[in-house]
Amino acid sequence: MPLPVPVDARELTRPVDLQLPDGRLNPDAVGWSRSPLHDTALVGRVPRRWGRAKRWEYWALLTPTHVVGLTVSSLDYLGLTQVWVLDRATGEDVDAVVVAPFARGTTLPGSLGDGPATASTRRVHVSFDETATGTRLRARTPRVRLDVEAALPPGRERLGVVVPWDERTFQYTVKDVGRPALGRLRVDDVDVEVGPGSWAVLDHGRGYWPRSLAWNWGFGAGKAGVGGVDGRDVALQLGGRWTDGTGSAENAVVVDGRLHKLRTELTWTWPPGRWTDPWHVTGDGVDLTFVPFHDRVALTDAWVVRSSTHQCFGHWSGSVMLDDGERLVLDGLLGSAEDVEQRW
Repeated sequence: MPLPVPVDARELTRPVDLQLPDGRLNPDAVGWSRSPLHDTALVGRVPRRWGRAKRWEYWALLTPTHVVGLTVSSLDYLGLTQVWVLDRATGEDVDAVVVAPFARGTTLPGSLGDGPATASTRRVHVSFDETATGTRLRARTPRVRLDVEAALPPGRERLGVVVPWDERTFQYTVKDVGRPALGRLRVDDVDVEVGPGSWAVLDHGRGYWPRSLAWNWGFGAGKAGVGGVDGRDVALQLGGRWTDGTGSAENAVVVDGRLHKLRTELTWTWPPGRWTDPWHVTGDGVDLTFVPFHDRVALTDAWVVRSSTHQCFGHWSGSVMLDDGERLVLDGLLGSAEDVEQRW
């Protein structure tokens, strides 16, 4: 039998440039980190690579009553901005999407934390601003108003990973899961408090992707133990397929602010076409089940971009082995699991 591919062998502890001056991947950048260390300012600024750069900030907000998804992104030749809100009680959603040629009206920082991310159009305005205590998330559409802060407690660790397909196609991602969130949401004429028990997750991406690729992504947060009786704050970050065979993986658990890297590729299984049936995610030391309560479907066929997305929201249960050998039991962590096929 072939030996398994080593995953995430190198932990980075110092700042590093993602790219060499000519735009190729910097070999010293390949690895993972517990905080954002990569300078990604060259992504989108190498003229001969124009049209291939992908830059985005995606924030998900999960509360006891609602789910919110916020996207600010640039693919060079177009920008996509989205504000999506789900009422968990009724299953009704509100969606506002704007596609802007050449990403007009969109501003993204070169590296995470270097400035605000904003998108402003006639119908939709979104802004993500770093503050002294976290990140302020604001959005405005004809039907939605949002003003929330995702707190960043001192010392909290965040997963950064470089995924190297080759020297010209590579991705830097930061997955920051389980940030406590407080603020206000307004949908039509109804005000909703974003209070205790609410949390946010960031997907920060910079890189150059293959023309077509498929992936799975999952996240969750809550208390450890059956029924949450353990009391420790847990945030779950899982990925699949898009990193297979690269030597990198975006799998981790954050317990009370400390990141435990799951150095394994994961296998995702779910019943084809039955998206709200249970999903299963397994790997070395990982045995998890996800039970959805809602499937958000997004199908795009616009010019050079085609995509199929099923992003389900529900609850995670099962167990994971931490890097110190502890078997952590999870029961009913609120979160998401998605299956995406993308051509861009």
